[in-house]
Amino acid sequence: MQQFLDNKEIKAIIAGRGGYGTIRIIDELDFTKFNENPKWLIGFSDITVLLSHTLANLHTQSIHAQMPYTFEESTAEALASLKGVLFGEAVSYQYASKFANKPGHAEGVLIGGNLTLLIAVEGSASEMNFDDKILFLEDVGEHEYSIDRMMRILKRKGKLNKLKGLIVGAFNELGEEKIPFGQTPEEVIWDLVREYDYPVCFNFPSGHIEDNRAMVLGKSVELAINEQEVMFKYK
Repeated sequence: MQQFLDNKEIKAIIAGRGGYGTIRIIDELDFTKFNENPKWLIGFSDITVLLSHTLANLHTQSIHAQMPYTFEESTAEALASLKGVLFGEAVSYQYASKFANKPGHAEGVLIGGNLTLLIAVEGSASEMNFDDKILFLEDVGEHEYSIDRMMRILKRKGKLNKLKGLIVGAFNELGEEKIPFGQTPEEVIWDLVREYDYPVCFNFPSGHIEDNRAMVLGKSVELAINEQEVMFKYK
């Protein structure tokens, strides 16, 4: 990874897969030469640590998107979105949410990624600034109570009250409970942010799903939401 970061001839680094381990190496990486010749960093899941760190410290944009490990099962739309943002095309997404949204319009810088990894970097040098940003969240394989806990951590730290908008992606493959928690991830998140004035959309095509659209961290975006329909585009 250090060689890739240092090599000025490399234009993009795409992680082969996620899993676990980025947090073990992030503090050993030297971004001096990378900062002199920035390049695209691409991945999702565990790679959220790397994307968050470079945005927080170097203010460089990066891409939360499909990786070679997920290419074969990916939708054509998700792969096209990755190619589009890499090559500067006009990229936008429109879809209908199954869970009722909070309508509104917002413009701002996009941040976010995997919820578990965002919590893992809280209080560290890799922590992003949430103020006046449009935040997107996704996760996989977590218990509903764990999602509730992590969202409450963000709320108690004041991370949710100054957002310009919230995008809720896929929260899938939930852990089974002997005693039901009683709320879906969408209901958990809605209860915690319903008091705020900014728009919120659900079921966004981002996360550990086949239709994992490219999300450019650090880039300005426009978000138009009504109760079911969502329009997202890069500015």
